[in-house]
Amino acid sequence: MTVLVYTAIALGSLVFVIASAARAVLYARSPMHLRWELYPVPHEHPDRVSHGGSYFEQSEWWKQPRERRFRGELAVMVPEVLFLKALREHNPKLWRRSFPFHGGLYLLAGAGAGLLVLAAVSRLAGTAWLDGAAGHVARWTVAGVGAAGLALAVSGALALLHRRMQDPALRAFTTAGDIFNLLFFVMALGTLGAGYAARPPGSADALGIAIGILSWDASVQVPRVLAAGLVATAALAAYIPLTHMSHFIGKYFTYHAIRWDDAPFGDSRKMSVALAASLAQRPTWAAEHMKADGHSTWADVVTTNPTDEAGR
Repeated sequence: MTVLVYTAIALGSLVFVIASAARAVLYARSPMHLRWELYPVPHEHPDRVSHGGSYFEQSEWWKQPRERRFRGELAVMVPEVLFLKALREHNPKLWRRSFPFHGGLYLLAGAGAGLLVLAAVSRLAGTAWLDGAAGHVARWTVAGVGAAGLALAVSGALALLHRRMQDPALRAFTTAGDIFNLLFFVMALGTLGAGYAARPPGSADALGIAIGILSWDASVQVPRVLAAGLVATAALAAYIPLTHMSHFIGKYFTYHAIRWDDAPFGDSRKMSVALAASLAQRPTWAAEHMKADGHSTWADVVTTNPTDEAGR
């Protein structure tokens, strides 16, 4: 049983990392996207950001050195990623359900990382330090963060599930996959939490299991319900980047390659190649006015006036 749990956790983690990396590479190699040209762009100078301007305001801007302020991008991305700022502003009812869910997952990820650090330190320095003040503080901190994360993630998933089932606006485009995904979270994390809370005296705690994984110690006793929760959570971790829930990866590209991409064409060979490849594609759109029949290239489509064609 213990070896099965270790194997599931290792495989789940490996699939998560590889699939996430593959998804990021897929997005990075996708055809050049139509830029939104929405201002202000946060990496602009603060004076221009304050009134929604851009470097195009400068006289002979193409001769001026461009500056990109990473601090400005961070000021937008951190609140958006951690606190779902845009969702709170535009859909506060959904935010009240989605934020606990995502916040719980962040806390669980933090607790998992903390466990690995404590386990690694214990393997290198021995476990005696865990009985001291620093050890107790570290263990209780990780345990508290993990418990809060489990509670928030499960309650948030249940709240989102209820909203999708009850809200007509969401129910209209809620798929079976959406329901399955939320139920998967509830089942896996709920089983993990229940198994950990109900583990019998003398069985391994979270840190003991983490140390056991690093040393592949098969003598560690993992109760069955907790083992089921660990295996289910590992499967969930492997499943996430294989679905549309990988938006945590896509969000970076949505912001940096679409919303905030304001690079001038200039003499960029990379951009020239990307645009040429896009214009050579042969789209197949159902809209008749586009004349995208799979034979015409994008270059043909964008240089053809459908009004003129219809009048002939």
